[in-house]
Amino acid sequence: MAKSIVKPAAKRPKTNAERQARLKQILGALDQLYPNATCALHHRNAWELLVATILSAQCTDQRVNMVTPRLFEKYPTIVDFAHANQQELAEDIRSTGFFNNKAKSLIGAARTILENFGGEIPRMMEDLLTVPGVARKTANVVLGTAFGITSGVVVDTHVQRVSRRLDLTKETDPVKIERDLMKIIPKERWILFSHQVIHFGRNICIARKPRCAECLLDPICYAEDKTR
Repeated sequence: MAKSIVKPAAKRPKTNAERQARLKQILGALDQLYPNATCALHHRNAWELLVATILSAQCTDQRVNMVTPRLFEKYPTIVDFAHANQQELAEDIRSTGFFNNKAKSLIGAARTILENFGGEIPRMMEDLLTVPGVARKTANVVLGTAFGITSGVVVDTHVQRVSRRLDLTKETDPVKIERDLMKIIPKERWILFSHQVIHFGRNICIARKPRCAECLLDPICYAEDKTR
């Protein structure tokens, strides 16, 4: 009877040089898997991306992309959102979940941008964070994708999970995770890295039963919840 071959467990790096070499392998694998990764949310301008990103909280991008075409047809401009009836808007986005809060945020965001920023999406993190419904994750998505501004690393549920599995952080708070990633990921890669890890977490390093057997990073991953 043939014996099954058990792969040796990946070793945790002990020195800074080993950690740097491992990080280089991680980035190389992501480049190989997703060289041109970008935001999966469909949009035509920065405002539509902001709306889509707010809707994506606790919702899949696929579902958001099903909702936004009709939504933007009904409310084609930021002014239309500012004057929307909150209850009616909530019904329009019901399938994205948390629709009452999201409707309130969208109307508040539209009014704030019109009143405080002349109808233009602000291009500075501190300004964007004053907009209802916008936290660092949303701000990083809009700044990075719509304007190519490197403001930070997007930390959604996929980035949070993958970063912890790959031992790039031990934190659980998204702000602290982002801080850790910004320390080790070259700044010029922040935008691309965010999109790559989101795709990786969505397709391979999934929450339950990650597809370790087909993962390029399996040889250097020592996550406790790996599938064997």
